[in-house]
Amino acid sequence: QVQLVESGGGLVQPGGSLRLSCVASGSKLDYNGMGWYRQAPGKERDGIACMRPTEDITYYDASVKGRFTISVDNFKNTVYLQMTNLKPEDTGVYYCATVVCRSRFMGTMASSTFGQGTQVTVSA
Repeated sequence: QVQLVESGGGLVQPGGSLRLSCVASGSKLDYNGMGWYRQAPGKERDGIACMRPTEDITYYDASVKGRFTISVDNFKNTVYLQMTNLKPEDTGVYYCATVVCRSRFMGTMASSTFGQGTQVTVSA
């Protein structure tokens, strides 16, 4: 089974940028999709971006579209989330996961795996 480890979180001022990384071990990146979830304080974990590693299919939630970019490096078995123009409402724990990814939605499978998460705090 794949293991996922996220990194790159931290404290950033509004308008700033961060790049999150997710390294997969034990298996290749899931061809169904790799995605990022965000859990804001006191809220449920929501899917915000995904892509299919071997196809030109991506999905972005409306809250991040135009500001976040998901990408993969299949040689490094790594998924990235480039975040720009960060806002206080982007604060939360960000999780990498194996997902079902389509152009209009993303979701989990019975076999989905999540990483341990990385904290992102956007504050002045």
